[in-house]
Amino acid sequence: MAPSLDNDPDFPDAFCGFLQRCVATVDAAEFLLALTKEPERSWSIEELRAQLAPDTNISDAEAQRCLDALQQCGVVARGADKRVRYLPSPAHDPHVVLLARLYLERPVTLFRVIYALRDSKISTFADAFKLRG
Repeated sequence: MAPSLDNDPDFPDAFCGFLQRCVATVDAAEFLLALTKEPERSWSIEELRAQLAPDTNISDAEAQRCLDALQQCGVVARGADKRVRYLPSPAHDPHVVLLARLYLERPVTLFRVIYALRDSKISTFADAFKLRG
């Protein structure tokens, strides 16, 4: 069940929708924030993984899934060399700015929201397959 954010101006519906569509994990958020620090740079997966917290243990497959989701949302582009870079856009730049601020100012709440939204999405998907009696 998603946390109630009705009275929290830091988590507007549009931002929560962006998180649910594009940023399903904290690792994905960290990749996105690393990419935005140097938007003109193209990164390899290894270079991005090096930007994560030292105690983070993310497999290549998990890293690939994070980047695939970001690419599907149009937030990153992948070149023929498989390197990725941030794609600035008026559609998602404000969400990324808010993500960066909340990552610094309210990380625990942000992480809880990311996982609650992901779990809510999984639950909704699973509910679609329940037999109706």
